[in-house]
Amino acid sequence: MTLLSNKFPLLIFLFLLPYAMYGQLVEIDGIPRDTSFNLISEFKKQQINYPDISLAQKGDTSALTIHHDITYLQLENRSLKLDIIYLSHLEKSKLPTVLLIHGGGWRSGDKSMEHSMAMELARRGYVSICLEYRLSPEAFYPAAVEDVITAVRWVRANACSYPIDRQKLVLYGTSAGGQLASLVGTINGVDSVFNPPHHTEIDAVVNAVVNVDGLSAFIHPESGEGHDRPGRPSAATWWFNSTTEERPDLRYEASPITHVNPNSVPILFINSSIPRFGAGRDDMIEKLTEHGIYSQKYVHENTMHTFWLFQPWFEKTVELTDDFLKKVLTPLQE
Repeated sequence: MTLLSNKFPLLIFLFLLPYAMYGQLVEIDGIPRDTSFNLISEFKKQQINYPDISLAQKGDTSALTIHHDITYLQLENRSLKLDIIYLSHLEKSKLPTVLLIHGGGWRSGDKSMEHSMAMELARRGYVSICLEYRLSPEAFYPAAVEDVITAVRWVRANACSYPIDRQKLVLYGTSAGGQLASLVGTINGVDSVFNPPHHTEIDAVVNAVVNVDGLSAFIHPESGEGHDRPGRPSAATWWFNSTTEERPDLRYEASPITHVNPNSVPILFINSSIPRFGAGRDDMIEKLTEHGIYSQKYVHENTMHTFWLFQPWFEKTVELTDDFLKKVLTPLQE
């Protein structure tokens, strides 16, 4: 039985009960949100074992143009928004563009958590776009995938209004966002499994992916997703609204490794030292290599999962990303 049946709305109480036990479910503008994963709570949590860490900072923003909360998708009862950031003096240019997808187990977090990375990449000459997507308290799989695809289409359709080079687009994702980035970039417009009915005149194609500690396979010997505990389903079980045993097909469908094809893009994998967050990565690299598709991997030693949020690892993550993109970005074929 799935966690929540559309036929029985009263079961919403049972759906929300575990959040009351271990999450922080609130309603913001009429939308249920789990606020348990945020910068402050994560810093306090990780500082216990890593007392010398510091949160990555946004730095001096005076040279940046920042457009907050631009709607890229209007739904019946709410709008999905994104933030666009770039160097002001380059506003007449066409710049490589990075869409940043935050993490949080497909159920928590928000686009502002990627602002420090976005602003640093902007200072290095990229257009940075932090996007919002629907999380599991609001909508189950595949809503988040469809939102990312729609955001890519929107960016390509509206490139002329910003210094966006639509022929040099990148998906950068952290944790759950890394899985989403790899999935969309691996499909890269050739698979009809996910086809949201928005901006359909534009293909959701990109040039490259940066996957920061996001898994490549849900069902894999290294994966920890779907390992439910009594009263505490895994993040993936919430997202898929079913257990692994009930719907293994959804796990395979959502796994980037399933969709590797000749049109998939180069991928940089940046991982923590916790193996389960790189589940399927090495097998996926083999499949990419079979198709002649370039990839890189880098594993930070002795790190927590959310290393990208903190110094001393933030700066290295920026450098790895910038170096990789300079190497692989070539114009898309229209």
